[in-house]
Amino acid sequence: MSATSDDGDDHDLPAAEDAALIGAAADSADWDERLKGLPRLLRYAMLVVDGAEHIEERLIAEIEELCPHLSHNAAWATGRSLEAALALAAELDKCAAAQNEPALRSLADSVRLVSLPTPRDDEHFQQHRRVAKALVKAFQVNSLRVEQKVCCDLERFTYGWAALPACTQFLPKKFSAAMNASVLGHRMAEHRITAAKAALRLQLKEEEDRRKKREAEDRTGAVKQDAVPNPELIPDHHLVVARLSEAEMKNIKLKEILGPLKDVINTALPLVEAPPLHEARNVLQSEFPHAVDVIDFALADLVGRTTVRLRPLLIVGEPGGGKSRFARRLGEVLGVSVWRTDGGRSDGAVFGGTDRRWYSAEPCHAFLAIAQGRIANPLVLIDEIEKAATRSDYGRLWDTLLCFLEPETCARYPDPALQTNLDLSQVSYIATANRLDPLPSPIRDRFRIVTFPKPTANDLDALLPAVIADLAKERGLDQSWMTPLDGVEREAVAKHWPGGSVRRLRRIVEAVLRERDIRASRN
Repeated sequence: MSATSDDGDDHDLPAAEDAALIGAAADSADWDERLKGLPRLLRYAMLVVDGAEHIEERLIAEIEELCPHLSHNAAWATGRSLEAALALAAELDKCAAAQNEPALRSLADSVRLVSLPTPRDDEHFQQHRRVAKALVKAFQVNSLRVEQKVCCDLERFTYGWAALPACTQFLPKKFSAAMNASVLGHRMAEHRITAAKAALRLQLKEEEDRRKKREAEDRTGAVKQDAVPNPELIPDHHLVVARLSEAEMKNIKLKEILGPLKDVINTALPLVEAPPLHEARNVLQSEFPHAVDVIDFALADLVGRTTVRLRPLLIVGEPGGGKSRFARRLGEVLGVSVWRTDGGRSDGAVFGGTDRRWYSAEPCHAFLAIAQGRIANPLVLIDEIEKAATRSDYGRLWDTLLCFLEPETCARYPDPALQTNLDLSQVSYIATANRLDPLPSPIRDRFRIVTFPKPTANDLDALLPAVIADLAKERGLDQSWMTPLDGVEREAVAKHWPGGSVRRLRRIVEAVLRERDIRASRN
């Protein structure tokens, strides 16, 4: 293999069965059965797509396994700077040429993949171009022998990376090239997915029309048509979530279940349009100055979208850090209603809906969220999802959630109470967790995972207005009636709150306001 080309024109991938390419004890393929047999570069691309932790540490260990005691590797492990990473990649290229070891060339490209920033000038263009060519060639060779989901994820990442130089102005500046490649690739694939769904809907509609025509010809009497909106008359940015026939709407048992829900059945409900993202970011940053990276991570999913819909998001952080409040405020700032479910008190039967045969039959929580907000794209917040019961008497919440998180099944969810398919494809799901350990891998795979940091003492002044506003709301007061803390009160709070739990800050502020009320009553 030639090592003389600067841009990687002569880069040849070794065969998949090459033992050096598959790796040894520290190989990245040992971490996930799906990665077995994939070239190293594609394995690290999949780790990025899956949001795996300690990717750089894994790569450092793999380099140490295949090229022991390399000083450049130690330098990168210590400093983690871009300069150290590129120096390590260059050194691995030299070793690959000198030793005729293709595994070292694949390690060099993997270092570039996990380290390069999003290209915004010509400085690292050749490095990006080299990785892009290696990714495309590896994907073309291996795309036919991996499972379909892995193939889709790799295609998304590969061509997202290749398109990065042309789209940098639309991408978050703080994200690495690998992170933005995953986001951009998803956006590029959305149009094909939408077109495929439209073609499938058209096919299903044609089949349904033919079936109805045959049934109509067999009937001896006139039958009233189902009281559902004509698809051609549904306005833009609207969606009919639930459809029931006129006869079903008159069903006595179903009427007891429906109650106020009947207003959102056979009705084209609006889809809330996405606000200007820079305005939403400014509002959230003013309330959560310590979580700018989390804000950018969440809002990046709305780049290029007309209406609000977030892919499933799991926010992990220590108790009291404000995860739940952030999730709620994210929905409020985006203009959608928020439905909160306590993960520790919910089981699969409750969240997924109970059967109509039960005396207390109830539709699924996602439909209740739609009915509450009278919009087709509410946000469902699952608080402390890791505390969900593990017993399966009534179905585990984790297992039931899978149907709601998959695009294919959520668009036709068979609600047990209404006994009809619901289109829940536009509902957003955000879950919070104190830790990831209890969650099964199928749940982790379907959520984008982000860590929520705790605030520090420097964030106190930014947090106080929101805390006071929440306390005023709890008391049923207008916020204008509750004046901000004066200097003495602010110093008292700062003395007892060095940072950390927002819940503890709230208790301290509440105590200060209570003391203020006592002094006012005395005077």
